[in-house]
Amino acid sequence: MRVIGATARRFFAARPFISIGVKSAFASLSIIIKSPESLPSGVASLAGERFRACRDPTEVRLEAKHFIDYRYKMDFADVALFRSIVTAGSLSAAAREMGTTPMLVSRRLAALEAELGARLFHRTTRSLSLTPEGEAFLPHAAALIAARDSAFESVSSAGSGLSGVLKVTAPNVIGHAVIVPVVAKLIADNPALRVNLVLSDDRVDIASMGLDVAIRVAPMKPSDMIATRLADNPYILCASPAYIARFGEPATLGDLVSHPCIRLHAMETWPFVRGGELEQIRIAGPLSASTVDAVRAACLAGVGVAMMTYWDVYEQIERGELKRIVLADAAPVELAIWAVFLTRAQMPVRVRAFIDALRKRLLAGTLP
Repeated sequence: MRVIGATARRFFAARPFISIGVKSAFASLSIIIKSPESLPSGVASLAGERFRACRDPTEVRLEAKHFIDYRYKMDFADVALFRSIVTAGSLSAAAREMGTTPMLVSRRLAALEAELGARLFHRTTRSLSLTPEGEAFLPHAAALIAARDSAFESVSSAGSGLSGVLKVTAPNVIGHAVIVPVVAKLIADNPALRVNLVLSDDRVDIASMGLDVAIRVAPMKPSDMIATRLADNPYILCASPAYIARFGEPATLGDLVSHPCIRLHAMETWPFVRGGELEQIRIAGPLSASTVDAVRAACLAGVGVAMMTYWDVYEQIERGELKRIVLADAAPVELAIWAVFLTRAQMPVRVRAFIDALRKRLLAGTLP
């Protein structure tokens, strides 16, 4: 394929993934194409009639403005609607959230599927689920919307502070103790900013929920998402002063397994490093619980020894309500707090500001 003019070459070398309502200076440029097969995927079928109307059957002339129309005509509103349907779980629920009708939502979804050339949902009268193509498109849809928001913010919020909706998920305890104070300060400094905070000890799918960032405390595994380490957050052993006064303080792993321990349901074993090797220790006790809040409350009540992360109990340790236990022959596994998001490209300004503020708050904390 041969492109006429340096401007056209720059356009195709740096062409955006998507553009809406383009008013282009390229309208007078032409692309010389020897065969429809040499066009980008999808253009030949969309522009077939134009090809057949050309004077020279061996050479096709496609105006740049028509190429833009064919290749870049997807509507951001339809992309946002697709993500809303995923988040809401049904066409009718998405319609209620958007203040429109299920019929219009269905039509716009059909238009988007026609544009993509793929079905995005399996639809029946009682259920709605993503197709493999829908699952593949979802993170790209989130990235496109984030890029659009970032583009608008870059010019609209330069002199007026942060704006828009910041959507964050985090574990319950860290959410209450750390995240809420951070976002409260951001809201106070930026009146146009709104925050949607989802607190859950379960792993939340940020793509399907339409969230900007997830704050997680866990070893990071390879995935399609991007993770930034914010601060250390080691596991620690702790017990109440009343418990220690009654039962004593374990000094080694051998001592620990003889103490009543409080187990989080998600932790079948407790991870330690001894002699440079990882060991998973199975503990026992009178109480197990499904949330960190419940484990912490039981520990404060003197039920037994608990393993939690530093930021789960730092306030209680500072106030003397809990005491940290250090073993002579082993140390709990080190963890960290991570910010997880779909892409670094075109990250909205409000998300960057939140991550920076959270990192500053965490690094200001003193690990013993």
